[in-house]
Amino acid sequence: MLTALRTYVTPPSTLAGRLSVQSLLFATGEGAFLAGSAVYFGVILGLSLGQVGIGLTVAAIASFLVAVPAGKLVDRFGPKRMWSLSAVLQGALFLAWPWIDSFPQFIALAVVMELAGSLGGAAHAAYVLDVLPPAERVESRAYMYSALNVGFSIGAFLSGGAIAFGSDVLRWAPILTAVLFLVNAAAILRLPNASHDVRSSEPRRKPEGPPAIRNRSWLAVTFLTGVLWSNQVLLHTVIPLWLVIETDAPHELVALLFATNTVMCIVLPRLTSRGIRDVDTALRAVRLSAIFFALTCLVTLATHETVGWVTIVLFFVGHIVLTWAELYLSASGWTFEAELMDPRRRGDYQGVSELGNTLGRFWAPAVYGFLAMEWGAFGWLTIAAIVGAAAAAMHPATRAGRRYLEQHVPADVLADARAGAPEDAPPPPTTLTEPLDPGTTVTDTPMPR
Repeated sequence: MLTALRTYVTPPSTLAGRLSVQSLLFATGEGAFLAGSAVYFGVILGLSLGQVGIGLTVAAIASFLVAVPAGKLVDRFGPKRMWSLSAVLQGALFLAWPWIDSFPQFIALAVVMELAGSLGGAAHAAYVLDVLPPAERVESRAYMYSALNVGFSIGAFLSGGAIAFGSDVLRWAPILTAVLFLVNAAAILRLPNASHDVRSSEPRRKPEGPPAIRNRSWLAVTFLTGVLWSNQVLLHTVIPLWLVIETDAPHELVALLFATNTVMCIVLPRLTSRGIRDVDTALRAVRLSAIFFALTCLVTLATHETVGWVTIVLFFVGHIVLTWAELYLSASGWTFEAELMDPRRRGDYQGVSELGNTLGRFWAPAVYGFLAMEWGAFGWLTIAAIVGAAAAAMHPATRAGRRYLEQHVPADVLADARAGAPEDAPPPPTTLTEPLDPGTTVTDTPMPR
């Protein structure tokens, strides 16, 4: 028992352990600011809720617009360099928060931070796909996902401490985040170079292959992934509002529900990622995610008619089921990233991924909130149907994505696109749809920030 537990909590490899440290540093710094950001913006900066909403919306639009150019920069200059540069920029920008004292300054800083974060997101994802051996990608990213959630939990604890000590301490809390980001930037440079970081004597050239924006199947996959990730809208917005407005559950229950989700996301990612080896098994995970999402809708709907402890138990059941939907969707997304991207343009594809994901989920808070609160039972069933339709549409979209790669990427390059092909496995088939020899096994790998 103890041996199995020790094995489970041990990183899959030394490299996965080092990457998990980066995830921990990033999430601790990010969480230390984000968890208390609403208080910071309102108390320290003196902004109204409407001003904060406008500023964050403008910043999100800016991030959306630069997602594709940021991905191209990653391919041009290398993912590790761009990842480290992003961490340096974000660290330096966090140092500016204590001196912000007006709404225009808030918007300007929020926009620049989102731009730097967009570059970092594309660079980090491209680097991980580049540097991890194909057979280790899913398990390693699951371990990193656990470390990320541990970091956010530590950051939230630090943020709560800053709030408890009062406004004088809270004003200077971003300095801690800045330090963690700058330490992270230095640690990133100590990681091994990915293949796209290696410099040659020849001048850098534009990556080969058609731009990712022309791959409509990839846009479709990322759009549908964004729709599926609307489970986070239920988690963070719709279910808490439903609990407070439509049920007799104590309002303090919301914090316990979030804690349940956090603990599961720390402990279970490696378990839910097992067996996801290729696109087909990733699609199975998508189906499971959609089923769990639908069950959450049904369980939450039932709380409208229950009272007392029954309501409380149902909310816990719903949150546990919704977290399973999140975990299975994470593992499937890692696989799609590895299998359906052109390996020569991973930064470009990550930028387009951010574009598609944003289009797939930006509408969800308003739509889901209206359906749940105004349409009642029919609204919850409609929410479940939306995600079910997205899961069904993912099957033809991924098949189209595989055909696109066969047509536009050389067969030898596609070998790297197979997420789970062990290094000692037989040569890959000439097309992604051709079956492997009997007995050959493959293991696959492919987010909200």
